[in-house]
Amino acid sequence: MRKIIYPIVIVFGLILLSAIPNNDTQKSSIQGVWELVDRYTYDGNHVIDTIENTNGYRQIKMYSNEKVMWTRFVPLDSVEWFGYGSYFTHDSSLVEVLEYGSSSMLKIIDTMRKFQFKLVIDQNTYSQITLDNEGNPMFSENYKRLE
Repeated sequence: MRKIIYPIVIVFGLILLSAIPNNDTQKSSIQGVWELVDRYTYDGNHVIDTIENTNGYRQIKMYSNEKVMWTRFVPLDSVEWFGYGSYFTHDSSLVEVLEYGSSSMLKIIDTMRKFQFKLVIDQNTYSQITLDNEGNPMFSENYKRLE
């Protein structure tokens, strides 16, 4: 009788374990192609201004396994903006380390290569929020998933 009960208990236990949802498959990934929708300015934890994209302004970010590339198009500006580098996410943070970019971006990269943001993400949107030295939000870029 014991020879029959133990396998039944083990099989029953495996069935119960397989019914527990796997949170890893439900986590949102930043991998993909994203388009900037708007930007927020904060006062404390409150959004005080929203800047919408206008007049053909576009900014696209592409994240692969470990690399990020972004480009910005401003129709009324002849300055080119793009950058390329690596990134990683951990808990609720996004860190981008740029390696090279357009001449306008290289001037920034010469003084600051590492960009750290608070990350708020779900399946089809994400926000990268710049924090001050005390951890308060200053402004954010808000994206929607294209792919």
